[in-house]
Amino acid sequence: MKIARIGEVGNERPVVVVEDEAIFVDSLIPDWSREALESGALEKVKRADLNDLPRVAFGSTRIAAPVARPTKLMCVGLNYLKHIAESNAQTPPEPVIFMKAPDALVGPNDDVIIPPNSTATDYEVELAIVIGKRALYLPDVSVAPSHILGYSISQDISERHWQLEKAGQWVKGKSFPHFNPMGPVIVTSDSIDPNDLRLWATVNGESRQDSTTSDLLYGINHIVWYISQFMELFPGDIINTGTPSGVGMGSTPTKYLRAGDILETGIENIGQIRSHVVATKGF
Repeated sequence: MKIARIGEVGNERPVVVVEDEAIFVDSLIPDWSREALESGALEKVKRADLNDLPRVAFGSTRIAAPVARPTKLMCVGLNYLKHIAESNAQTPPEPVIFMKAPDALVGPNDDVIIPPNSTATDYEVELAIVIGKRALYLPDVSVAPSHILGYSISQDISERHWQLEKAGQWVKGKSFPHFNPMGPVIVTSDSIDPNDLRLWATVNGESRQDSTTSDLLYGINHIVWYISQFMELFPGDIINTGTPSGVGMGSTPTKYLRAGDILETGIENIGQIRSHVVATKGF
């Protein structure tokens, strides 16, 4: 199953996507949110007869972020082997985990906004895990799949000066407004194998990233298990699993985003998203 949310900001509605149609399910559930998912929203929709529900062409109106108000937006750094090499970094002995402000989350085709005076805003295609069931102190990796709702496309936009040249943690360079386009859908975990998916990003039609999730250092289930050892994960929480090689920072010369660029991002069996890159207004 593919689930999503559509509508203008503040008026988003939950849908199920079947082929090229978005079927409204807000008569069944309030939203794709933590509270609704905890109350069995996905199971209720799966059991329901959707034939008589209203629908529109998917993409005929704004596609929103597929999760409403997630409580956490987690990220894994340095998690693709070739990206570790291009970063001249040591292979992490454990997953590198950091937080990103959930308010950075926007719709998959919403603008990417370059912060004032930034000359180092970067792109990072990532497979996003969406949690479906509470996870805390999971006993081993084998139980992790039962806690995963599904997968989506995430663009982990990064401002490298704030991330790497300021004192403190990476969260500073990750949390600007509009720094996490996500969507267009969540593909539920019973409909996709996340372990060998092609993922890519282009800027103005130029291929920048092109890899597969088979290059992950720490796999999907390991990541969920690992994070649960020190943090409770809730339905709707998002985990960005890391980016492959080809980021702007890794090029010589660097290839950072500029206002006017078109950033396109895709993952096999999930879809593609497209963002205009714009400058912050008023600066």
